Amino acid sequence: MSGRSFAQKVLSRASGCDAAVGDTVVAKVDLAMSHENAALVSSKFREMGAERIWDPSRVVLVFDHRMPANTVSAAEGHRRVRLFAEEMGVESFYQHGEGICHQVLPEMGHVRSGDLIVGSDSHTTTYGAFGAFATGIGATEMAAVWATGELWFRVPETLRIQIDGGMPSGCMSKDVVLKAIGELGADGADYCCVEYTGGTVDDMSVSSRMVLCNMAIEMGAKAGVCFPDEKTRQYLEERGSGGDELFSDEGSAQRRHPMDVSNLVPQVAAPHSVDNVLPADELRDVAVDQAVLGSCTNGRLEDLQAAAALLKGRKVSASTRLIVVPASRETALQAMEDGTMQALMEAGAIVTNPGCGPCLGAHQGLLAAGETAIASTNRNFRGRMGSPDAEVYLASPLTVAASALTGRITDPREVMR
Repeated sequence: MSGRSFAQKVLSRASGCDAAVGDTVVAKVDLAMSHENAALVSSKFREMGAERIWDPSRVVLVFDHRMPANTVSAAEGHRRVRLFAEEMGVESFYQHGEGICHQVLPEMGHVRSGDLIVGSDSHTTTYGAFGAFATGIGATEMAAVWATGELWFRVPETLRIQIDGGMPSGCMSKDVVLKAIGELGADGADYCCVEYTGGTVDDMSVSSRMVLCNMAIEMGAKAGVCFPDEKTRQYLEERGSGGDELFSDEGSAQRRHPMDVSNLVPQVAAPHSVDNVLPADELRDVAVDQAVLGSCTNGRLEDLQAAAALLKGRKVSASTRLIVVPASRETALQAMEDGTMQALMEAGAIVTNPGCGPCLGAHQGLLAAGETAIASTNRNFRGRMGSPDAEVYLASPLTVAASALTGRITDPREVMR
Protein backbone atom coordinates (compact mmCIF):
# COMPACT_ATOMS: atom_id res chain seq x y z
CA MET A 1 0.00 0.00 0.00
CA SER A 2 1.26 3.46 -0.84
CA GLY A 3 0.10 7.00 -1.45
CA ARG A 4 -2.37 9.17 0.41
CA SER A 5 -6.11 8.72 0.53
CA PHE A 6 -8.83 11.26 -0.17
CA ALA A 7 -9.62 11.41 3.56
CA GLN A 8 -5.98 12.08 4.40
CA LYS A 9 -5.75 14.85 1.83
CA VAL A 10 -8.90 16.67 2.98
CA LEU A 11 -8.06 16.43 6.68
CA SER A 12 -4.41 17.38 6.06
CA ARG A 13 -5.49 20.48 4.18
CA ALA A 14 -8.08 21.39 6.83
CA SER A 15 -5.73 20.82 9.77
CA GLY A 16 -2.52 22.20 8.27
CA CYS A 17 -0.55 19.06 9.02
CA ASP A 18 0.47 15.90 7.17
CA ALA A 19 -2.21 13.61 8.60
CA ALA A 20 -1.68 9.85 8.61
CA VAL A 21 -4.42 7.26 8.92
CA GLY A 22 -5.32 6.89 12.59
CA ASP A 23 -4.02 10.34 13.56
CA THR A 24 -6.27 12.72 15.48
CA VAL A 25 -6.27 16.22 14.06
CA VAL A 26 -8.02 19.50 14.78
CA ALA A 27 -9.39 20.66 11.46
CA LYS A 28 -11.02 23.86 10.24
CA VAL A 29 -14.56 23.25 8.98
CA ASP A 30 -15.61 24.70 5.62
CA LEU A 31 -19.37 24.38 6.10
CA ALA A 32 -21.68 23.51 9.01
CA MET A 33 -25.32 22.51 8.52
CA SER A 34 -28.15 22.05 11.01
CA HIS A 35 -31.89 21.52 10.64
CA GLU A 36 -34.54 21.82 13.37
CA ASN A 37 -32.08 20.43 15.89
CA ALA A 38 -30.43 23.85 15.68
CA ALA A 39 -32.72 24.67 18.61
CA LEU A 40 -30.78 22.16 20.73
CA VAL A 41 -27.44 23.21 19.24
CA SER A 42 -28.12 26.86 20.05
CA SER A 43 -28.89 25.95 23.68
CA LYS A 44 -25.59 24.09 24.00
CA PHE A 45 -23.84 27.00 22.27
CA ARG A 46 -25.17 29.33 24.99
CA GLU A 47 -24.20 26.85 27.73
CA MET A 48 -20.61 26.96 26.47
CA GLY A 49 -20.59 30.70 27.00
CA ALA A 50 -20.21 31.41 23.30
CA GLU A 51 -21.57 34.73 22.08
CA ARG A 52 -21.06 34.78 18.31
CA ILE A 53 -20.87 32.17 15.55
CA TRP A 54 -17.30 32.03 14.25
CA ASP A 55 -18.37 32.73 10.64
CA PRO A 56 -22.12 33.05 9.91
CA SER A 57 -21.45 32.72 6.16
CA ARG A 58 -20.30 29.14 6.71
CA VAL A 59 -23.43 28.06 8.60
CA VAL A 60 -26.54 26.84 6.79
CA LEU A 61 -29.87 26.18 8.52
CA VAL A 62 -32.78 24.25 7.00
CA PHE A 63 -36.22 23.38 8.36
CA ASP A 64 -37.12 20.00 6.87
CA HIS A 65 -37.89 17.36 9.50
CA ARG A 66 -41.09 18.87 10.86
CA MET A 67 -42.10 21.38 8.25
CA PRO A 68 -44.70 22.78 8.57
CA ALA A 69 -44.58 22.40 12.33
CA ASN A 70 -46.55 19.34 13.43
CA THR A 71 -46.78 20.13 17.15
CA VAL A 72 -46.73 23.20 19.36
CA SER A 73 -43.33 22.06 20.62
CA ALA A 74 -41.98 21.94 17.05
CA ALA A 75 -43.39 25.40 16.35
CA GLU A 76 -41.71 26.80 19.44
CA GLY A 77 -38.43 25.19 18.39
CA HIS A 78 -38.74 26.81 14.98
CA ARG A 79 -39.28 30.18 16.60
CA ARG A 80 -36.17 29.81 18.79
CA VAL A 81 -34.06 29.00 15.74
CA ARG A 82 -35.47 31.96 13.80
CA LEU A 83 -34.60 34.35 16.63
CA PHE A 84 -31.14 32.82 17.02
CA ALA A 85 -30.41 33.01 13.28
CA GLU A 86 -31.45 36.65 13.19
CA GLU A 87 -29.29 37.49 16.20
CA MET A 88 -26.25 35.67 14.76
CA GLY A 89 -26.62 37.01 11.24
CA VAL A 90 -27.06 33.62 9.57
CA GLU A 91 -28.34 34.47 6.11
CA SER A 92 -28.36 30.98 4.56
CA PHE A 93 -31.55 29.94 6.34
CA TYR A 94 -34.09 27.88 4.41
CA GLN A 95 -37.11 27.98 6.68
CA HIS A 96 -40.14 27.99 4.39
CA GLY A 97 -40.29 24.49 2.96
CA GLU A 98 -37.44 24.50 0.43
CA GLY A 99 -36.95 20.81 1.09
CA ILE A 100 -34.55 18.37 2.72
CA CYS A 101 -31.23 19.78 3.88
CA HIS A 102 -29.20 17.21 1.95
CA GLN A 103 -30.92 18.17 -1.30
CA VAL A 104 -31.19 21.89 -0.68
CA LEU A 105 -27.51 22.51 0.12
CA PRO A 106 -26.16 21.19 -3.20
CA GLU A 107 -28.99 22.84 -5.16
CA MET A 108 -28.29 26.20 -3.58
CA GLY A 109 -24.56 26.05 -4.27
CA HIS A 110 -23.29 25.48 -0.73
CA VAL A 111 -21.45 22.20 -1.43
CA ARG A 112 -17.97 22.27 -2.96
CA SER A 113 -15.59 19.51 -3.97
CA GLY A 114 -12.76 18.99 -1.50
CA ASP A 115 -14.53 20.75 1.37
CA LEU A 116 -14.78 19.49 4.93
CA ILE A 117 -18.49 19.61 5.75
CA VAL A 118 -20.22 18.71 9.00
CA GLY A 119 -23.92 18.48 9.69
CA SER A 120 -25.97 17.66 12.77
CA ASP A 121 -27.65 14.87 10.83
CA SER A 122 -26.18 11.45 10.14
CA HIS A 123 -26.94 11.51 6.41
CA THR A 124 -24.68 14.50 5.86
CA THR A 125 -22.51 11.87 4.11
CA THR A 126 -24.70 12.60 1.04
CA TYR A 127 -22.45 15.51 0.05
CA GLY A 128 -19.67 13.06 -0.70
CA ALA A 129 -21.34 12.61 -4.09
CA PHE A 130 -19.75 15.96 -4.99
CA GLY A 131 -16.26 15.04 -3.83
CA ALA A 132 -16.57 16.57 -0.35
CA PHE A 133 -15.59 14.92 2.94
CA ALA A 134 -18.93 15.20 4.71
CA THR A 135 -19.97 13.66 7.99
CA GLY A 136 -22.65 13.85 10.66
CA ILE A 137 -21.87 15.07 14.17
CA GLY A 138 -23.77 15.52 17.43
CA ALA A 139 -25.38 18.66 18.81
CA THR A 140 -22.60 19.34 21.32
CA GLU A 141 -19.95 18.97 18.62
CA MET A 142 -21.88 21.31 16.36
CA ALA A 143 -22.13 23.90 19.12
CA ALA A 144 -18.33 23.77 19.38
CA VAL A 145 -18.01 24.17 15.62
CA TRP A 146 -20.31 27.19 15.68
CA ALA A 147 -18.16 28.72 18.42
CA THR A 148 -14.68 27.94 17.03
CA GLY A 149 -14.96 26.78 13.42
CA GLU A 150 -12.91 23.71 14.32
CA LEU A 151 -13.43 20.10 15.37
CA TRP A 152 -11.23 17.10 16.05
CA PHE A 153 -11.26 14.15 13.66
CA ARG A 154 -9.52 10.81 13.61
CA VAL A 155 -8.30 10.21 10.08
CA PRO A 156 -10.34 7.21 8.89
CA GLU A 157 -9.20 4.13 7.05
CA THR A 158 -10.42 3.81 3.47
CA LEU A 159 -12.75 1.13 2.13
CA ARG A 160 -12.90 1.21 -1.64
CA ILE A 161 -16.03 -0.37 -3.12
CA GLN A 162 -15.27 -1.05 -6.78
CA ILE A 163 -18.55 -1.42 -8.68
CA ASP A 164 -18.53 -2.66 -12.25
CA GLY A 165 -21.05 -4.07 -14.72
CA GLY A 166 -24.06 -2.68 -16.53
CA MET A 167 -27.14 -1.87 -14.47
CA PRO A 168 -29.75 -4.59 -15.11
CA SER A 169 -33.37 -3.83 -15.92
CA GLY A 170 -35.46 -2.98 -12.88
CA CYS A 171 -32.46 -1.98 -10.78
CA MET A 172 -31.31 1.43 -9.54
CA SER A 173 -28.42 2.70 -7.44
CA LYS A 174 -30.47 1.95 -4.31
CA ASP A 175 -30.33 -1.74 -5.21
CA VAL A 176 -26.56 -1.51 -5.60
CA VAL A 177 -25.99 0.05 -2.21
CA LEU A 178 -28.47 -2.25 -0.45
CA LYS A 179 -26.59 -5.21 -1.92
CA ALA A 180 -23.31 -3.74 -0.66
CA ILE A 181 -24.71 -3.19 2.84
CA GLY A 182 -26.09 -6.73 2.85
CA GLU A 183 -22.66 -8.10 1.96
CA LEU A 184 -20.64 -5.91 4.32
CA GLY A 185 -23.06 -5.63 7.24
CA ALA A 186 -24.36 -2.64 9.17
CA ASP A 187 -20.96 -2.27 10.86
CA GLY A 188 -18.87 -3.39 7.90
CA ALA A 189 -17.40 0.05 7.26
CA ASP A 190 -17.19 1.38 10.82
CA TYR A 191 -15.40 4.75 10.83
CA CYS A 192 -14.16 4.24 7.29
CA CYS A 193 -14.24 6.64 4.40
CA VAL A 194 -16.05 4.62 1.74
CA GLU A 195 -14.91 5.37 -1.80
CA TYR A 196 -17.35 4.32 -4.52
CA THR A 197 -15.48 3.71 -7.76
CA GLY A 198 -15.74 1.69 -10.97
CA GLY A 199 -17.48 1.82 -14.30
CA THR A 200 -20.96 1.48 -12.83
CA VAL A 201 -20.43 4.57 -10.68
CA ASP A 202 -18.97 6.45 -13.64
CA ASP A 203 -22.17 5.76 -15.58
CA MET A 204 -24.43 6.94 -12.75
CA SER A 205 -26.06 10.34 -12.60
CA VAL A 206 -25.13 12.73 -9.80
CA SER A 207 -28.49 11.93 -8.17
CA SER A 208 -27.72 8.21 -8.18
CA ARG A 209 -24.31 8.83 -6.63
CA MET A 210 -26.02 10.80 -3.87
CA VAL A 211 -27.90 7.60 -3.00
CA LEU A 212 -24.62 5.71 -2.55
CA CYS A 213 -23.07 8.35 -0.31
CA ASN A 214 -26.28 8.89 1.65
CA MET A 215 -26.39 5.21 2.58
CA ALA A 216 -22.69 4.99 3.52
CA ILE A 217 -23.66 5.73 7.10
CA GLU A 218 -25.86 2.62 7.09
CA MET A 219 -22.72 0.46 6.91
CA GLY A 220 -21.13 2.51 9.71
CA ALA A 221 -18.98 4.80 7.56
CA LYS A 222 -17.61 8.14 8.70
CA ALA A 223 -17.93 9.47 5.16
CA GLY A 224 -18.66 8.31 1.63
CA VAL A 225 -17.31 9.76 -1.60
CA CYS A 226 -17.70 9.56 -5.37
CA PHE A 227 -14.83 11.30 -7.08
CA PRO A 228 -15.65 14.31 -9.26
CA ASP A 229 -15.99 14.04 -13.02
CA GLU A 230 -17.57 16.13 -15.76
CA LYS A 231 -21.08 15.40 -14.46
CA THR A 232 -20.09 16.68 -11.02
CA ARG A 233 -18.46 19.78 -12.44
CA GLN A 234 -21.46 20.63 -14.57
CA TYR A 235 -23.87 20.25 -11.61
CA LEU A 236 -21.74 22.46 -9.37
CA GLU A 237 -21.00 25.08 -12.02
CA GLU A 238 -24.70 25.45 -12.79
CA ARG A 239 -25.22 26.36 -9.14
CA GLY A 240 -22.28 28.73 -8.83
CA SER A 241 -20.13 26.29 -6.94
CA GLY A 242 -16.94 24.35 -7.67
CA GLY A 243 -14.12 23.60 -5.27
CA ASP A 244 -10.73 21.90 -5.26
CA GLU A 245 -10.98 18.35 -6.53
CA LEU A 246 -9.08 15.77 -4.49
CA PHE A 247 -8.54 12.14 -5.41
CA SER A 248 -7.01 9.18 -3.63
CA ASP A 249 -3.60 8.01 -4.72
CA GLU A 250 -3.30 4.55 -6.19
CA GLY A 251 -2.92 1.91 -3.49
CA SER A 252 -4.06 4.13 -0.61
CA ALA A 253 -7.10 2.04 0.38
CA GLN A 254 -6.71 -0.22 3.42
CA ARG A 255 -9.64 -2.39 2.33
CA ARG A 256 -11.33 -3.22 -0.97
CA HIS A 257 -14.72 -4.70 -1.80
CA PRO A 258 -15.31 -5.53 -5.47
CA MET A 259 -18.85 -5.82 -6.84
CA ASP A 260 -20.08 -6.96 -10.23
CA VAL A 261 -23.68 -5.84 -10.63
CA SER A 262 -24.26 -7.39 -14.06
CA ASN A 263 -26.58 -9.98 -12.55
CA LEU A 264 -28.03 -7.83 -9.78
CA VAL A 265 -31.75 -8.17 -9.07
CA PRO A 266 -33.97 -5.69 -7.18
CA GLN A 267 -33.09 -5.74 -3.48
CA VAL A 268 -35.13 -5.13 -0.32
CA ALA A 269 -33.94 -4.57 3.25
CA ALA A 270 -36.34 -6.42 5.54
CA PRO A 271 -37.16 -5.44 9.15
CA HIS A 272 -35.59 -4.40 11.38
CA SER A 273 -32.09 -3.85 10.04
CA VAL A 274 -30.71 -2.21 6.90
CA ASP A 275 -28.33 -5.13 6.33
CA ASN A 276 -31.13 -7.72 6.35
CA VAL A 277 -31.18 -7.68 2.56
CA LEU A 278 -33.01 -10.10 0.28
CA PRO A 279 -34.04 -10.19 -3.39
CA ALA A 280 -37.46 -8.57 -3.83
CA ASP A 281 -39.00 -11.68 -5.38
CA GLU A 282 -38.32 -13.64 -2.17
CA LEU A 283 -40.74 -11.32 -0.33
CA ARG A 284 -43.62 -11.47 -2.78
CA ASP A 285 -46.05 -12.70 -0.11
CA VAL A 286 -45.61 -9.60 2.08
CA ALA A 287 -48.63 -7.28 1.83
CA VAL A 288 -47.96 -3.55 2.17
CA ASP A 289 -50.31 -1.01 3.72
CA GLN A 290 -48.15 1.97 2.83
CA ALA A 291 -45.56 2.80 0.18
CA VAL A 292 -43.35 5.87 0.62
CA LEU A 293 -41.48 7.48 -2.25
CA GLY A 294 -39.13 10.23 -1.14
CA SER A 295 -36.48 11.14 1.46
CA CYS A 296 -32.92 12.45 1.18
CA THR A 297 -32.06 9.04 -0.27
CA ASN A 298 -34.57 8.77 -3.10
CA GLY A 299 -36.79 11.83 -3.44
CA ARG A 300 -35.09 13.42 -6.44
CA LEU A 301 -36.51 13.95 -9.91
CA GLU A 302 -35.09 10.76 -11.42
CA ASP A 303 -36.70 8.77 -8.59
CA LEU A 304 -40.11 10.33 -9.09
CA GLN A 305 -39.80 9.89 -12.86
CA ALA A 306 -38.98 6.19 -12.54
CA ALA A 307 -42.03 5.60 -10.35
CA ALA A 308 -44.29 7.70 -12.58
CA ALA A 309 -43.23 5.83 -15.70
CA LEU A 310 -44.18 2.54 -14.07
CA LEU A 311 -47.49 3.84 -12.67
CA LYS A 312 -48.68 6.01 -15.56
CA GLY A 313 -52.15 4.97 -16.69
CA ARG A 314 -52.52 2.58 -13.75
CA LYS A 315 -53.97 2.78 -10.26
CA VAL A 316 -52.34 2.16 -6.90
CA SER A 317 -53.82 -0.87 -5.12
CA ALA A 318 -56.91 -0.05 -3.07
CA SER A 319 -55.23 -1.74 -0.10
CA THR A 320 -52.14 0.50 -0.20
CA ARG A 321 -51.59 4.22 0.30
CA LEU A 322 -48.74 5.69 -1.73
CA ILE A 323 -47.15 8.79 -0.19
CA VAL A 324 -44.87 10.87 -2.39
CA VAL A 325 -42.53 13.41 -0.78
CA PRO A 326 -40.35 15.45 -3.17
CA ALA A 327 -36.86 16.12 -1.84
CA SER A 328 -37.02 19.83 -2.61
CA ARG A 329 -39.12 22.62 -4.03
CA GLU A 330 -36.96 22.54 -7.17
CA THR A 331 -37.66 18.83 -7.55
CA ALA A 332 -41.39 19.32 -7.05
CA LEU A 333 -41.54 22.10 -9.65
CA GLN A 334 -39.60 20.05 -12.20
CA ALA A 335 -41.89 17.08 -11.58
CA MET A 336 -44.90 19.32 -12.13
CA GLU A 337 -43.52 20.79 -15.32
CA ASP A 338 -42.72 17.48 -17.02
CA GLY A 339 -45.95 15.68 -16.06
CA THR A 340 -44.34 13.37 -13.49
CA MET A 341 -46.42 14.69 -10.61
CA GLN A 342 -49.64 14.46 -12.60
CA ALA A 343 -48.97 10.82 -13.45
CA LEU A 344 -48.30 10.00 -9.80
CA MET A 345 -51.41 11.80 -8.56
CA GLU A 346 -53.62 10.27 -11.24
CA ALA A 347 -52.37 6.86 -10.11
CA GLY A 348 -53.64 7.67 -6.62
CA ALA A 349 -50.56 9.02 -4.84
CA ILE A 350 -50.83 11.35 -1.86
CA VAL A 351 -48.31 14.14 -2.49
CA THR A 352 -46.94 16.14 0.45
CA ASN A 353 -44.81 19.28 0.60
CA PRO A 354 -41.04 18.88 0.09
CA GLY A 355 -39.27 17.65 3.22
CA CYS A 356 -38.46 14.57 5.23
CA GLY A 357 -42.09 13.49 5.50
CA PRO A 358 -42.78 10.20 7.30
CA CYS A 359 -39.15 8.99 7.16
CA LEU A 360 -38.34 10.04 10.72
CA GLY A 361 -41.67 8.98 12.17
CA ALA A 362 -42.87 12.45 13.14
CA HIS A 363 -45.79 13.13 10.77
CA GLN A 364 -47.26 12.84 7.27
CA GLY A 365 -47.68 9.08 7.25
CA LEU A 366 -47.17 7.27 10.54
CA LEU A 367 -47.79 3.53 10.73
CA ALA A 368 -50.25 1.85 13.07
CA ALA A 369 -49.46 -1.31 15.00
CA GLY A 370 -49.46 -4.32 12.69
CA GLU A 371 -49.03 -2.26 9.51
CA THR A 372 -46.31 -2.76 6.92
CA ALA A 373 -44.60 -0.16 4.74
CA ILE A 374 -42.16 -0.30 1.86
CA ALA A 375 -40.14 2.88 1.47
CA SER A 376 -37.36 4.41 -0.57
CA THR A 377 -35.98 5.86 2.68
CA ASN A 378 -32.77 4.85 4.46
CA ARG A 379 -33.68 3.23 7.78
CA ASN A 380 -36.04 0.49 8.86
CA PHE A 381 -35.37 0.27 12.59
CA ARG A 382 -38.24 -0.77 14.83
CA GLY A 383 -40.49 2.23 15.43
CA ARG A 384 -38.75 4.32 12.77
CA MET A 385 -41.95 5.28 10.96
CA GLY A 386 -44.53 5.05 13.70
CA SER A 387 -45.62 2.17 15.91
CA PRO A 388 -42.88 -0.16 17.18
CA ASP A 389 -45.24 -2.94 16.17
CA ALA A 390 -45.13 -1.90 12.52
CA GLU A 391 -42.62 -3.12 9.93
CA VAL A 392 -40.65 -1.12 7.35
CA TYR A 393 -38.99 -2.56 4.25
CA LEU A 394 -36.51 -0.50 2.22
CA ALA A 395 -36.25 -0.59 -1.56
CA SER A 396 -35.65 1.43 -4.71
CA PRO A 397 -38.25 3.83 -6.13
CA LEU A 398 -39.08 1.27 -8.84
CA THR A 399 -39.71 -1.47 -6.29
CA VAL A 400 -41.74 0.90 -4.10
CA ALA A 401 -43.91 1.89 -7.08
CA ALA A 402 -44.39 -1.71 -8.20
CA SER A 403 -45.38 -2.71 -4.67
CA ALA A 404 -47.86 0.16 -4.42
CA LEU A 405 -49.40 -1.03 -7.67
CA THR A 406 -49.91 -4.63 -6.55
CA GLY A 407 -50.38 -4.18 -2.80
CA ARG A 408 -47.52 -6.55 -1.99
CA ILE A 409 -43.74 -6.43 -2.25
CA THR A 410 -43.11 -6.79 -5.96
CA ASP A 411 -40.04 -7.15 -8.12
CA PRO A 412 -40.60 -4.25 -10.56
CA ARG A 413 -39.64 -6.44 -13.52
CA GLU A 414 -42.92 -8.28 -13.00
CA VAL A 415 -44.95 -5.19 -13.89
CA MET A 416 -42.63 -3.15 -16.12
CA ARG A 417 -43.95 -2.60 -19.62
